Amino acid sequence: MTSPTDVPHAAPSAPPGPRRWWALGALVAAMLVLGFDTTILNVALPAMAAQLGADTGQQQWIADAYTVVFAALMLPAGLLGDRFGRRRMLLCGLGIFLVGSLLGTLVDSAHLVIAARAVMGIGAALIMPLAMSVLPSLFGPDERSTAVGAISAASALGLPLGPLVGGWLLDHFWWGSIFFVNVPLALIGIAACVFLLPETRDPASPKVDALSAGLTATGLGALVFGIIEGPARGWGDLLVVTALTSSVALITGLVLRGRGLERPMLDLRLLRGRGFLWNTVAAALGTLVLSGLMFLLPQYLQAVLGQDAFGTGLRMLPMMAGLLVAAKGSGALAARIGPRPVVTGGLIVLACAAFLGSTTDVHDGYGTTALWLSIAGIGFGFAMVPAMDAALGALPGDRAGSGSGLLMTVRQFGGALGVALLGSLLAGAYGDRIDTTGLPARAADAAGDSVVAAHLVADRIGAPQLAASADRAYLHGMGLVLLVCGIAALVAALLTAAFLPNPRTGRERGGEGIAGRGPGTADSPAPADSPAAGHLPGTDTAVATRTPDARQ
Repeated sequence: MTSPTDVPHAAPSAPPGPRRWWALGALVAAMLVLGFDTTILNVALPAMAAQLGADTGQQQWIADAYTVVFAALMLPAGLLGDRFGRRRMLLCGLGIFLVGSLLGTLVDSAHLVIAARAVMGIGAALIMPLAMSVLPSLFGPDERSTAVGAISAASALGLPLGPLVGGWLLDHFWWGSIFFVNVPLALIGIAACVFLLPETRDPASPKVDALSAGLTATGLGALVFGIIEGPARGWGDLLVVTALTSSVALITGLVLRGRGLERPMLDLRLLRGRGFLWNTVAAALGTLVLSGLMFLLPQYLQAVLGQDAFGTGLRMLPMMAGLLVAAKGSGALAARIGPRPVVTGGLIVLACAAFLGSTTDVHDGYGTTALWLSIAGIGFGFAMVPAMDAALGALPGDRAGSGSGLLMTVRQFGGALGVALLGSLLAGAYGDRIDTTGLPARAADAAGDSVVAAHLVADRIGAPQLAASADRAYLHGMGLVLLVCGIAALVAALLTAAFLPNPRTGRERGGEGIAGRGPGTADSPAPADSPAAGHLPGTDTAVATRTPDARQ
């Protein structure tokens, strides 16, 4: 190993040889687990409900406990990485995720499964932002977009892999195997972090403020809880209103407390840099659209087209193929013409895919769906990879952990908001269109809940006309949701075209525009060509600060 540099603000060089690519492979494996962990559970819930006696509310929280904890803790996790070392905290995250997975494998009650999912959410909150924040210490600006593309593709690829892996495991093993599959991948990630990743931290990072951490976790947790429960309980429900109101009060308290701190946990000053702000907005709106698509597709493929869980995952792969193709080419294109036209163009392509999907008819086969899924993947890849790369590059080097935590938190909320609002729109449109005339009250209520339930009722009572009505109603709701997705993508494209800086032509470099006290401070990076800022000289790329214990 080479000697570590002991210059606090010097730009690090990437680890030599193929080690950084092996390290990237381990990070991809970790992100893949996080990606399919959110969808693999959908396949297993019926079996878990039967064997554990879980009611509908418990099933919801088996799925949602992970998401609530995950979203609530990402901001504190980024700050912990800045202070105590990003590699060290990434190891902690992988270890906690491993413990949660083992707990989920061994428990035998619904309440303990919910607890195991919450533990896994804690680990995921550490893994997600810190896996992104270590990339600048591994790759230079010419390779970083490839690394970001690989991480983004792994996260997205995990979504359809969930039903594929889950369906195969449930065909051969018990329901706990969906948790046990995480164990070897987490162990690989831990080994790779120990032997391959350099340690980076911010020497000037302050002590973690316990009150700010509590306000962050409770405020963001209450917000996600309200978003998740809103469509099911109704937005006027007392519990939902209380959660959303409490979240506003807690987050406001967090912002007010942060005004008196040099390095607040929710550092809104990072959003003053146009490069970070508008790339984050583009990433969040793109994630909202993708979440809407991923929410719609499994029900359409399984209920309307009659595919099983494994076949559903298989038929979602065209979108992943499009994403991989775009991720491979987007970095070079953005380097040549700048990120703004690439991100804007990708969002326009994503909008076109959504508009095309909104015309899907009940008589259309899978070929039409595969076409617009492929286009959606291409659009998402060209929009998301340059936006994420540019957002990371716009951060001051010593704020990589907290900045990437904020970036991933905003994306997570974009996804949660997309599922909640678009799911509510779908449920309303479906319930208004389905014809349950002549059915018993309980059967009519079940059929009106979802298209999957309607098909089960139709099979049980021998009513093919109910199944046909449910298919038409679902396609109507799906068309509305995809139309809204297309409009959201177009709005995002217009915003990025108008406000997103383009480093090839714009004045903004790195973290310029982030308010602070002067060049090279914790609040404001030095000019782009100054090594004090933690930038590679002559580039627009921020890199993570390397401390004396850095390893190569």
